[in-house]
Amino acid sequence: EVRLVESGGGSVQAGGSLQLSCTSAMYNFEAYHWGWFRQAPGKDREGIAAIGTDGRATYADSVKDRFTITRDNAKNTLALLMNNLKPEDTAMYFCAAELGAGPSLSRDDFGWWGQGTQVTVYS
Repeated sequence: EVRLVESGGGSVQAGGSLQLSCTSAMYNFEAYHWGWFRQAPGKDREGIAAIGTDGRATYADSVKDRFTITRDNAKNTLALLMNNLKPEDTAMYFCAAELGAGPSLSRDDFGWWGQGTQVTVYS
């Protein structure tokens, strides 16, 4: 079983920064493409950042130039650095993984999901 664990969520004032992390004990972390998704109350879960096995990243327009996704294969860790946070970024954030090259922002392309970490941005 592939278990993903997110951390780093919290409450922050608008304009501030947070860094989320996602770790997994999987033995072949480097063979997976990874993504960050978020879901606000009453809304669908949306892909916001993804990174492929070659390190190539893609972002949703809503977070482009503010968020950065990185992966550290040696530490089995995925990260999301979020700068210039806005109240509309408030959501539960999930990491996801799937075997294959990626990157992808589509929920359908991921089979493994973490439990989520809450991010709240107040004005």
